[in-house]
Amino acid sequence: MQTNNQPLDNPMARLPSVDYLIQHPASQKLQEVYGIPELTKAIRIILQEVRQALMSQGSALILSEESLLSQIEQRLVQRAEKKVKAVLNLTGTVLHTNLGRAVLPKEAVDALTLAASEACILEYDLGEGKRGDRDQLVESLLCELTGAEAATVVNNNAAAVFLLLHALSEKKETIISRGELIEIGGSFRIPDIMKRAGAKLVEVGTTNRTHAKDFIEGITSKTAMIMKVHTSNYAVQGFTAHVEDEVLAQIAKDHDIAYVVDLGSGNLVDMSLFGLPKEPTPMEALKNGAHLVTFSGDKLLGGPQCGMIVGSKELIAKIKKNPLKRMLRVSKLTLAALEAVLHLYRNPARLPEKLTVLGQLTRTRENISAQASRLVSHLEGYFVDSNLAISSQDVMSQIGSGSLPIDLLPSCALVISGNSKSAQKIVPRIEKLLRKAPVPVIGRIKEQQLILDLRCLRENQEEILISGICNALKEIS
Repeated sequence: MQTNNQPLDNPMARLPSVDYLIQHPASQKLQEVYGIPELTKAIRIILQEVRQALMSQGSALILSEESLLSQIEQRLVQRAEKKVKAVLNLTGTVLHTNLGRAVLPKEAVDALTLAASEACILEYDLGEGKRGDRDQLVESLLCELTGAEAATVVNNNAAAVFLLLHALSEKKETIISRGELIEIGGSFRIPDIMKRAGAKLVEVGTTNRTHAKDFIEGITSKTAMIMKVHTSNYAVQGFTAHVEDEVLAQIAKDHDIAYVVDLGSGNLVDMSLFGLPKEPTPMEALKNGAHLVTFSGDKLLGGPQCGMIVGSKELIAKIKKNPLKRMLRVSKLTLAALEAVLHLYRNPARLPEKLTVLGQLTRTRENISAQASRLVSHLEGYFVDSNLAISSQDVMSQIGSGSLPIDLLPSCALVISGNSKSAQKIVPRIEKLLRKAPVPVIGRIKEQQLILDLRCLRENQEEILISGICNALKEIS
């Protein structure tokens, strides 16, 4: 492999040149698949790593041309691997923030694919034959489903709150109960977003008790709005008091200011109809007097990531004129998926069947337990010589990590445990191997056991899980 005049006892002399490796017959197929620029980059990276190894190990490093080419191919495969990949969410959290929240229904995926692969209506008015407003794709549906006069969509609910405050309360005051100054994932805090939006926060009441008089006393000539934030990610219990929507709406009306409600998650049907915890809806908030309501698309709604603002036509018009609206607008892909999901809400009776998230949330423990029994029967033979055991166990799932985390659902899980203290140390290795599988399996470790909650596992994914577990067992044997 010597390609220059360096002495043979020099370890670097063993290395072929970049050009030699590019022209090597074994590299021709790699050129076709990955292209010369990418092949060249991978070769340079591997050669640099080998040089560093040679400097530390010298002649002790055994290197062959075949090994070098294999490393280059492996690096090319690694670099080509997509970071966004499907996983099996067996964490027990349906709306998992770190795993993309809501899984879209087929109708939304089809609409998204169409919008991505073809020229489509976005900001074009077919009737007038001229430029239109991209909100027109979903505004009428949102108004129909919520009872709002107008609606607009931005890239998430945090953006919706920020835009609303910037457009209507910049350099003015916004009153909010101290008990609603929430923090959500990623250290996102209501006081911070108010500050960035240019609104002055006026806290009233206490952490656990706020009364109507607190809001009234907080109103000044600089007050732009009263804001209510739904605390969906925690609950204050015990000696508490809060002011109802109708009362806050009347206070806002009496003082000629806006009343806005941030629902955070938000949903367009009464979830208690499907045996789930009841959550406030935009329809109820608007009916109770809210001028504007904000909510998310990718949580209980079951759609793509976005934030919606619905309510007063006059206030929505002001918001849409704000320059930040263009910065925070959503793409055609989001709008296509959202429109498809909103159409599903026109037939609420079929939502559990059509809306993926609702189907996951409404699965019964009996249904999940039957699936667990099938999987245990198929897998238990592979555990005989492993010092590990697999069984099924009743567990409790949660609806979301940031949305309704305290509301639990009866479920069933596969449990992988060790038969001895030494075997228990293998369980974290199994968990790590499952995370590194071709289709990663994401579960959770609890009390030295690997818990794989099956609530979100579809029947056509069972073989993937079986394969992942079997391969992990082979790795540790």
